[in-house]
Amino acid sequence: MNPKVSVVIPAYNNAHYIAETLDSVLNQTYDDFEVIIADHSSIDGTAEIINKYADHPKIRILSPTVVGGGAQANWNRVSSEATGTYLKLVCGDDVIAPTALAEQVAALESHPSAVLVACLRDLMDANGEIFIRSRGLQGISGLVTGEEAIRQTVRNGTNIFGEPACVMFKRELLELEGGWDNSYPYLIDEATYARICQHGDVVALRKSLAFFRISASQWSVRLARKQSDQAIAFHRQVSKQIPGVISSLDLGLGNLKAIAMSYARRLVYLRLRGRMGREKAVESTV
Repeated sequence: MNPKVSVVIPAYNNAHYIAETLDSVLNQTYDDFEVIIADHSSIDGTAEIINKYADHPKIRILSPTVVGGGAQANWNRVSSEATGTYLKLVCGDDVIAPTALAEQVAALESHPSAVLVACLRDLMDANGEIFIRSRGLQGISGLVTGEEAIRQTVRNGTNIFGEPACVMFKRELLELEGGWDNSYPYLIDEATYARICQHGDVVALRKSLAFFRISASQWSVRLARKQSDQAIAFHRQVSKQIPGVISSLDLGLGNLKAIAMSYARRLVYLRLRGRMGREKAVESTV
């Protein structure tokens, strides 16, 4: 029988973190799941670390994904191999709480109309130190319509669903929608969730069950302006695709907030850079 949940991990140059990521997935209180992982031809030893888990009964390691294609190539690769009813993608440097699968499956099973569940997340630095807690899900709580969830993600000018580790959804809908939506590469997760949300309701679990790592190499921080430009284009596209859901006020507010978020991300990056610099200075004197 196929597992209830497929956890898919598209790894790329995650040698420092991939073991922690895998351990967090494998140490779940919920047991009916499979793990599918593929390395995107990393050059930092990620593949060697992944191969240490080759004998684990829940893990299926795919051959390396060839170079190129951006995130979409590896995200689609691992997702297309999934067999579970529900799919959860966890990037190779993020972490999920021990009860994440159990609580998200329970949320979906308790609400037959729901097609996606999202939780809050904590933000952590490259060393795993949490510096912002319980972020996400602005404007929604409990069971809401998919259209309302889409409206709120546009209105707030940011991905209220959170990064992939925060989300679980019906796998068949990803297939129906043709895989991960790369129309706006910096919003590949948010754009895909918006398409899935059009098929049913959303459960917003206002509990932190995921940990998103931000580091100097995180493209969503370094390229904040490009991300905000793509967010504005995405907002306009959604407002045209779903007439009557996104008002002109929603669109205007969302676009302004997307620009504001680009500056907020820069401030977070500067804060982290200063924090990491101080830690290195302390280490050098020990």
